[in-house]
This record gives sequence, structure tokens and C-alpha cells, in this order.
Amino acid sequence: MLGLDNIERVKPGGLELTDRLVAVNRVTKVTKGGRAFGFSAIVVVGNEDGIIGYGLGKSKEVASAISKAVEDAKKNLVKVPVINHTIPHQTSARYGGADIFLRPASHGTGLIAGGAVRAVLESAGVHDVLSKSKGSSNPHNVVKATFKALLEIRRPEEIARMRGVSLSKVFNG
Repeated sequence: MLGLDNIERVKPGGLELTDRLVAVNRVTKVTKGGRAFGFSAIVVVGNEDGIIGYGLGKSKEVASAISKAVEDAKKNLVKVPVINHTIPHQTSARYGGADIFLRPASHGTGLIAGGAVRAVLESAGVHDVLSKSKGSSNPHNVVKATFKALLEIRRPEEIARMRGVSLSKVFNG
């Protein structure tokens, strides 16, 4: 999907997934018979408990483009760490021209994110986070950059195992 090694892939069987439409784009192909219109859609699916996926779909009709995107998203599900409705540590990622910065926030802060970033974080079940989107606002690149940032997050258990210390030492320093 994005070329990261430590991705925990998930099978869609038995999951209650909700889908969020991020963007629909009308595309035109000029032929000798005139213009041929089509639609491209990008959708994010998630169970609002750390499992998310995105998909792209193209078709001559909007509805079938969206359904193709949902099917593609269900094939690309991954697990991201969500602890107490926020992320464990700050992260940033760049995909194409889109640059995303995510930072954990205390309970009650809310989801400070807009557009495509909000759709991805809501699908993941993140309720408290601060985000900043710099560079391109192209929804495709923003979604991919947000996924890349979320997939770079390491779980506290993984950090404790790598350092050879207990989990309480990771949090208390």
C-alpha cells in the first residue's frame, strides 16, 4: 500500500466497518466522438477502533465509483495504535506534495483536523488529536500522507521491548 515494513494487515471478515467518502472527482476523456465523462472516488473505511483502510474507485457513474472504492478499501485494512482515543506520540509524514503533522491531545480537546485528515482519523476512532496539513490539499495525497503518518506510530509495548525495559518505565521515563 505505502511501502512500510511494520504494517499490521487485517482481514475484513466479521468487522463492523463504516465508510466515509472523502472526495469525488469528475474526469473527462476527449475522443473524436466528443467528451466522455467519468468519476473517480476516494473512500476511507474503519471500525472506529484502530482498523482503517482507504480505496480508490473509477467508473462512469458516481455510485459505482464509490462502491468500487469501498471494496478496494476493505482489501487494504491496517491496524493503527489508538490509546485512550488519541495517538501515543506525535508523528509527521509526507506523500507527494502533502505534508501532515499529528500530535496527541488531552481528553476533551476534540479532533482538530479538517477535510481528508478528519475522515481518516474519525474512521480510526481518534477523538483527541491536533493536526496540521501543509503543502498540497489534494485529497488523494492528504489521505495517503495521513495513513503514512499513522503507520509510522509505534506502540508503547514495542518501544519497551526494543529498549529492554518495562512498560511503566516507558511512560514514567
